Amino acid sequence: MNEKKWYALYTRARSEKKVLLELNYAGIDAYLPLITHVRQWSDRKKKVEEPLFRCYIFVHIQEDEFYKTLNLPGAIRFISFENKAVAIPEKQIEAIRYFVNDPEGLSENNQLLSEGQLVKVKSGPMEGLIGRLIRYKNKFRLLVLIEAIGQTITLNIPRSRVDVVK
Repeated sequence: MNEKKWYALYTRARSEKKVLLELNYAGIDAYLPLITHVRQWSDRKKKVEEPLFRCYIFVHIQEDEFYKTLNLPGAIRFISFENKAVAIPEKQIEAIRYFVNDPEGLSENNQLLSEGQLVKVKSGPMEGLIGRLIRYKNKFRLLVLIEAIGQTITLNIPRSRVDVVK
């Protein structure tokens, strides 16, 4: 049977939202994960929504809808392997939805940190690791240097998931 699966559709640069509108208009189930950033210009600050993955939209379609999808303005091709579109597991789409909607990942923590300070990861897959704060990537994310078995790795961690080591 020809069942619906998720596929990643590659789009023209900066056309993700336009392609999403075209997909919706054509009756095609699509998902564009968006994250909100605060952009600073010389005269103002503004919240803007940007795609989590530039130039990609996820579509939930049957194989016989490939042609219809690719004929929409701004759609370029499906992500494929050996010239066959690769289906994306439902669990991965759900993980992306969770990440985008995770209030803890984007919440603000008022505890002030300074570069060089030791921090401990308090939740997530790296829970328990202790590292040194290299710098703030932005208001909500940190770059933390973790030293283990003589190697160092740099992690991009949400600010809300670390505490100062006392």
